[in-house]
Amino acid sequence: MEVTGLSAPTVNVFISSSLNSFRSEKRYSRNLTIAEFKCKLELVVGSPASCMELELYGADDKFYSKLDQEDALLGSYPVDNGCRIHVIDHSGARLGEYEDVSKVEKYKISQEAYEQRQDSVRSFLKRSKLGPYNEEQKAQQEAEAAQRLAEEKAQASAISVGSRCEVRPLGQSPRRGTVMYVGLTDFKPGYWIGVRYDEPLGKNDGSVNGKRYFECQDKYGAFVKPSVVTVGDFPEEDYGLDEM
Repeated sequence: MEVTGLSAPTVNVFISSSLNSFRSEKRYSRNLTIAEFKCKLELVVGSPASCMELELYGADDKFYSKLDQEDALLGSYPVDNGCRIHVIDHSGARLGEYEDVSKVEKYKISQEAYEQRQDSVRSFLKRSKLGPYNEEQKAQQEAEAAQRLAEEKAQASAISVGSRCEVRPLGQSPRRGTVMYVGLTDFKPGYWIGVRYDEPLGKNDGSVNGKRYFECQDKYGAFVKPSVVTVGDFPEEDYGLDEM
């Protein structure tokens, strides 16, 4: 096939392979020899250059020719933008073999060996006193966390189990219920108030991650921070949830 007017020094082609099911679009110089071109394709399809057979297809997926002259230039073939070059592997590898990363042996290093390395992220953080190795920052964060915990404990001490309350979560409408739990939890740090709402406006049944803190119907229970809970004379309201 004679092709004229191909003056661009590079060409955009799609690469497919008998070893995998996907295509990739790449740009190559027309001045590459087929031997050089195969070496570049090794990184794309994973097949050794010596085991490649190349086929050229047009943009309409019509077969043009084989690229079988090792010393010929890529541009000497009718390769144009949008064409597809299909790599047939003769190494004995199977279809999809290079797609299953679970078969790739992973590099592992022990904590002791990693600790001894001087070119690791951990070593850099230690030398630079950054992140968890910044003692001043760490002490400040611990102090702030202790202060927040003390403030939450003081707020929680003013709330007693059995009290009627109104909960005002940020950005949500107020909802009323009864305090069922006050204290620390396993699911998150800090002090929490367990509330049984008057209507199914909650997220649980008084249990979180398999641990029960109080009893109530599903979707009636919630855990909120003491700062959004106000105790007092809050009779039940009619939310109209039972209306048809």
